[in-house]
Amino acid sequence: MATVPSTTLALFSQNHRFSRKPKQTPFFFLVRLLTCKHDHTSQTRSNSISLGSWGAKGLYSAGLALALVGPASAAGLPLLGELSEPANALSLPTWTVHVSSVIEWITAMVLVWEYGEKSGFESWKGLSWGMVPLLGGAFCACTWHFFYNSESLEVLVALQAALTVLGNATMCLAAFRIYKAMEDGSNSL
Repeated sequence: MATVPSTTLALFSQNHRFSRKPKQTPFFFLVRLLTCKHDHTSQTRSNSISLGSWGAKGLYSAGLALALVGPASAAGLPLLGELSEPANALSLPTWTVHVSSVIEWITAMVLVWEYGEKSGFESWKGLSWGMVPLLGGAFCACTWHFFYNSESLEVLVALQAALTVLGNATMCLAAFRIYKAMEDGSNSL
């Protein structure tokens, strides 16, 4: 079997070691999660991300299954015919996107906070706090959709818009504080 030599970033090479210096990139934790162990028993070496872990296989399989299912709702199931949903109900893939986006945002907040603690750049914690209003807006959107976009809860739409504006402003302020801290060479403001 002929192998084609490939060149990839040193980031994904087997011999790459992360330094313990305080000046690590914000993507340090994500890179560590994404890089998997490589199969050392085979003759060919691959520098790409391995799908050998069961967690990655399960995640990819679930994503593929959800993509192939198409629109799904409780009204489409024959056993749950008496549980009809209104026409404006969100489909299962749409709910998956909403919930996974909230989980992703919370994960990003935690990773930014961890980066601020482990790197010594305390100003990064402000970015994590700046993300909180946007998380509140996401909860408003999910709550409104959970109750089938009820007219009595339309205040949540206005609240989500206000939290989005506030969150964008707080993240902008936090980014400015990070810039100033890096420019001044200090670890916190």
